Amino acid sequence: MVIYASHLLFTLVTHKRLFSGLPPSGETHGGGPHQAWGLGRSIAVLAGATALIAWVSEILVGSVEQAAHAFGMTSIFVGVIVVAIIGNAAEHSTAILVAMKNRMDLSLSISIGSSIQIALFVAPVLVLASYFIGPRPMDLVFTPAEVMAVVLAAMITGEVASDGESNWLEGLMLLAVYAILGICFYFLPEGSHGAVAH
Repeated sequence: MVIYASHLLFTLVTHKRLFSGLPPSGETHGGGPHQAWGLGRSIAVLAGATALIAWVSEILVGSVEQAAHAFGMTSIFVGVIVVAIIGNAAEHSTAILVAMKNRMDLSLSISIGSSIQIALFVAPVLVLASYFIGPRPMDLVFTPAEVMAVVLAAMITGEVASDGESNWLEGLMLLAVYAILGICFYFLPEGSHGAVAH
């Protein structure tokens, strides 16, 4: 959580010029000059969106449990694949929209920033909150498959982002890797969650 706070300080205060997301030279926003939102309006919109997302998430959890049981999905598949796709739909759509406008720096920042937020902030907060809410405390003990997925994701992201270029073939290969991981988690037995590798 300290690392995530440091990441926010780096991106929002000390080095915000690196993350300004300015369009390439010669491009305009199309609608002429626009006025930036004030702090109050920004916070109000963010708070309203957060409340709506929390409400939709509650609906999602109830419906996903029934659908997962009907389709024979394990809880690990639902958590790693289904909830991750649906829960990050806003980030995914925004990253795709800015990538279609040839703003790959901003698209990668959105995608990678979302993953950093989950790994360094959301997961630790959920573990800490589980000591006060819920039937039993959570932990950060992962199965070998989950650890492998995180390591592969970090390595592949570093490889794809390091050259500063992108093309359709890289995107297709990333989708193929995600599909392979999805298949692995779908067929991963429910009892293997939390098992210690020998």
